[in-house]
Amino acid sequence: MGIDVARGVALLGIVVVNVLPNETPEGEPMIVGALLAGRAAALFALIAGISIALLSGGSRPPTGRTMTANRAALALRALLITTIGLLLGQTDAPVAIILPYYGILFLLAVPLLGLGLRALLVLAVVCAVLGPVAMQLVRAGWPDMPLVDGEYTFALAAADPGVFLTDMLLTGFYPALPWVAYICVGIAVGRMDLGSRKTAAVLLGVGAALAASMWLLSVLLLGPGGGLDRIEAATPLLDRGEIDEILAFGPDDETRADALPSTTGWWLAILAPYSSTPVTILHTLGTSLAVLGAVLLLVPLLGRTTAPLAAAGSMTLTLYCAHVVILAAEILDPERPVMSIAMQCILFLLAAVLWRNAVGKGPLESIVADATGWLRTLVLTGRRPGPPRDPAPG
Repeated sequence: MGIDVARGVALLGIVVVNVLPNETPEGEPMIVGALLAGRAAALFALIAGISIALLSGGSRPPTGRTMTANRAALALRALLITTIGLLLGQTDAPVAIILPYYGILFLLAVPLLGLGLRALLVLAVVCAVLGPVAMQLVRAGWPDMPLVDGEYTFALAAADPGVFLTDMLLTGFYPALPWVAYICVGIAVGRMDLGSRKTAAVLLGVGAALAASMWLLSVLLLGPGGGLDRIEAATPLLDRGEIDEILAFGPDDETRADALPSTTGWWLAILAPYSSTPVTILHTLGTSLAVLGAVLLLVPLLGRTTAPLAAAGSMTLTLYCAHVVILAAEILDPERPVMSIAMQCILFLLAAVLWRNAVGKGPLESIVADATGWLRTLVLTGRRPGPPRDPAPG
């Protein structure tokens, strides 16, 4: 239940970030947006890794044919999520749709299912550090990379699959190779005893320490280390005000035209929303672990009062798609963001509770679960599952 509550928190955080303006009328960053931007999506990714671990055996991952069945089911889950994301791209919603990137992340997680705790954590550090380096090298070496007009659809992906894969892996809004760090840590956490208060307290403490240390490291590198001055000197096309905007709001989310500049390696020292620098990834890993630990500690104390969040967290795929459609269709007035956020949060929590009590799994979650369960059974038994037989007479 704690994992579902944390996932529900991440979903509502994404709703707030997508609807709330980045800045006040005076041009200052919105405090709530500044706190949630990038961090809600990171928590979502971390919990995706935990879900992968729980779906593949939890603290005791299987071996042999059972592991092969789990890998096949995860690969199919990845394809289905990517498909849903590309379908959502047809809506022209004014947000960066995360699902195609998540689908690629799930696909990259297939070979990680059998790794031990130490290997997962080492790989997480490697992806968090070297993934952003590769991201910047590709941007610097391919300055004329075609820009994508809006979100990816099947047609756009098929028209230039090389650009599509490059975007998904390295140059897009949620680049999968650096973001594998969240999945690795999530799988490692999912192998732990999540019912233990000691585990929850360790997650809270380690996460808070990691987040604080990465923030301090960025401050030291950009200030006393001279990083900010070197960024300004190496990037003459941006003045100090524009650089400060990137530090506050992150790179632009619509095209690579205003992506994180690659004029100097010092850009990798910044801590900014959606910049996918090593500092940013490790910092948001820390905040995600801290939030998860806090939720796991609080849920047993709060009891059933967290049930609506848990219900929403159990069907985030369905609710996220509903959120994108609401924004695309402008069902709620975009000029009244606070009302829009309140209405969506109330609607999602209420609908989730009613659906879970009446039906169970969310509609899209049921489709994905049925498809992956079918494939898992096929791999395990060698034959397709059919309807249960009637018991023999007598």
